[in-house]
Amino acid sequence: MEYLPAVEIEYPKGEPVNAAIIWLHGLGADGNDFAPIVPQLELPAGLGVRFIFPHAPSIPVTINNGFVMPAWYDIKQLDVDRHVDTDQLKQSASWVHDLIDREVARGVPSERIIVAGFSQGGAVSFEAALTYPKTLAGIMALSTYFATADSIEINPIQNTIPVMIGHGSLDPVVAEALGRKSVATLQNLGFNPEYFVYTMEHAVCPQEIVDIGAWIGRTLSAAP
Repeated sequence: MEYLPAVEIEYPKGEPVNAAIIWLHGLGADGNDFAPIVPQLELPAGLGVRFIFPHAPSIPVTINNGFVMPAWYDIKQLDVDRHVDTDQLKQSASWVHDLIDREVARGVPSERIIVAGFSQGGAVSFEAALTYPKTLAGIMALSTYFATADSIEINPIQNTIPVMIGHGSLDPVVAEALGRKSVATLQNLGFNPEYFVYTMEHAVCPQEIVDIGAWIGRTLSAAP
């Protein structure tokens, strides 16, 4: 089987891998975007994590005049409701399922796998994690929105999955209102997401990195 190409980092180096985090970048970036954050997370000792940062394929993006760039799906209008190519988003989620399956085959229990994403990657992480047919450790959705909230078929096995949502209050690309809307949607579906807001734009700030590291540590420490 062919998998998405990806940057892989095992951290701390030399420790046995007992967990995995599949972390999707945003529009126009690639898998190298978040790799430098890994050592800054200061994860607890004994938590051997394989980070997988996949590269999205390059496709034409309508809102950027059809310019070809790395993207998990096409965005057709940049309005508050985000008109996106749902079929492409679900295809990307399927590719994430393949990566999860590969980690399970490598010996990482699905219960110790987190699916994470920034912006476009976060929208895919919601779809991928909530539809996966085995228990996962958690979802981390950063500066993003729940693009498939109206069409997603959530697998009941994910009904208690931990969710972290982080957003910038000054985000000019994905308004913070969309982060809060994701929280409300998940709460209405019976989930209990943790929401973190920061005085930043469409980015990741030092305090968020601290909070991400703490959340990953708590989440994986509580996983079987």
